[in-house]
Amino acid sequence: MTVDTSWVGAAMGQTVPWVKSVGITFGETTAERAVAHLPDAADLHNHVGGPHAAMIFGLGETASGAVGLAAFGTVMERATPLVVRSEIGYVRLAKGPLTAVAVLDRPAADVLAELDAGTRPEFTVTVTITDADDRETTRMTVVWTLRPNR
Repeated sequence: MTVDTSWVGAAMGQTVPWVKSVGITFGETTAERAVAHLPDAADLHNHVGGPHAAMIFGLGETASGAVGLAAFGTVMERATPLVVRSEIGYVRLAKGPLTAVAVLDRPAADVLAELDAGTRPEFTVTVTITDADDRETTRMTVVWTLRPNR
C-alpha cells in the first residue's frame, strides 16, 4: 500500500514559516526519503558568496523534518517530533542552489512499534546536500524523537 505524502511540502511551508522565508521547495517526499531545494539568493550568502552555513544547516534539518513528517504524520495527535541532536560536516564550499536528500535510517514501523510499546523512540535521518553540479557539499545526521503528548 502506498501512502500519499504529497501534502508534506505544503505542510512544511505552512507550519515552519522560515521554510517559506528562504524559499525552500520540495521534490520527492516519501516516508523513507525527502528532497528539498534551497535557491541561490544573495541575501542568504556568506562572506565567500555561497549560502551561509545557517542556510545549509536549515536546509538539511528541514529535509530531515519532511521525511519525519511523511513517516510519522499519522501519529501527530499522540506524539510530537523533536530534534534530539545533529551533526554536520562541510565537505566543500557550497555555491549556487542546493539540494538536500534526507533518508530515514530505519523502518518507520520499528519506530512506531517502540512508541506503541510506551517508549520515546529515536530515529536518525541522514542528509546529503549537493550543489547544482551534483557535487556533495555537506553531510548531516539528525536524530529525532517522538515525544508522547500528554
